Amino acid sequence: MNPQKKKIYSWAFYDWANSTYSTTVMAGFFPVFFKNFWSQGADAVTTTARLGTAISISSLVVALMSPTLGVMADLRGFKKLLCLGFMVLGVLCCAWMAFIPAGDWWNAIVAYGVAMLAFNASCVFYEALLPFVAEPEDLDYASSLGYSLGYLGGGILFLLNVIMYLKPEIFGLKDGVQAVQVSFISVALWWFVFSYPLAKNVPEPEVLVSKESIWRLTLQSVRTLAATFKKLLLEKNLLIFMIAYWLYIDGVYTVMTMAVDFGISIGFEAKDLIAALLITQFVGFPAAYYFGTITKRWGTKGPILFCILIYAITVILATMMSQAWHFYLLATVIGLVQGGVQALSRSLFARMSPKEYSGEYFGLFNLVGRFASILGPLFVAFGVTVTGNSRMGMLGLLVLFISGGWLLALVKEPRVKA
Repeated sequence: MNPQKKKIYSWAFYDWANSTYSTTVMAGFFPVFFKNFWSQGADAVTTTARLGTAISISSLVVALMSPTLGVMADLRGFKKLLCLGFMVLGVLCCAWMAFIPAGDWWNAIVAYGVAMLAFNASCVFYEALLPFVAEPEDLDYASSLGYSLGYLGGGILFLLNVIMYLKPEIFGLKDGVQAVQVSFISVALWWFVFSYPLAKNVPEPEVLVSKESIWRLTLQSVRTLAATFKKLLLEKNLLIFMIAYWLYIDGVYTVMTMAVDFGISIGFEAKDLIAALLITQFVGFPAAYYFGTITKRWGTKGPILFCILIYAITVILATMMSQAWHFYLLATVIGLVQGGVQALSRSLFARMSPKEYSGEYFGLFNLVGRFASILGPLFVAFGVTVTGNSRMGMLGLLVLFISGGWLLALVKEPRVKA
């Protein structure tokens, strides 16, 4: 295989590895297990508020950490090392979930929060590697390939986990509870084992390594970040994009992390919601890849705006759901655009930001995304607490999609040099 393609595929394969966490744990079994196993006796409003608050706190910690870690990665050359280090932390916390007993919602939420922190932190450095594994003309392709492999890998293991949950006796398991616990362990193993291609084939980018102490680097990182914010204020186009991204990705992440919780709260059965997640995964696999192939003709910004429009329409329709097939239909629609909006946003940002400061800028990129993940779940938690109606909480996301899309329309997309 061509060495450049080998690096791209090895890098993209980390999406295959870590997407099992976002699928089986974050979107699939954890919300169901948290409500029915770890929060026995608590009402739906309370568990939704707990979950939304935990996601927000975890996201806040990552938001505060990611810029500093990004700058330190640039100055010490630790992009890949930190990616893999946080991967190990996430793997351990994911495995921990399998051993937390019924009713222990506090330890469950701590394990989930730390695992989510590690997952998101590892993605800061994973994404910072993107400009070093792909040339500018291949950024859309590489980014979309990663998301595409993530949907496929996450979908394959999630399908196996769902079969284990529905037919535990086939696997020698006593019931669905044990099947979910084994599923958490399977995610930890999958995430760890399939991170190997990135560890082996993607080199640590060559940078001018600083010999300063960690303490001095930390102080330097704070000063550098302050300077970066000042530079960002002068780069009007990039600033508008980051504000737009902060708004619309807020809605995307909130739909991803709280869709199952929302479905349970309005009365759908867990099996219907899990089936809908499988639909999203397997529709998302070819859809994410396709979005990476159309940018040469349509550009990157236009397809992102299309995805945002579809999300806005979907949020409105979600408040009207009453039957399982409604959830299946919306899951199909989300699967068509979810990977596209994430992959193309990532590659557009990589094209707009300076390559030599990718860790620093992707730290800010992740900072924006993580602060978005704070706001969205809090909107939902606040909405359901005040109104006592789970449907009303989701409507707040409509404002985020509309305002984010409007600002993105103002962004001038950089041209790719032939």
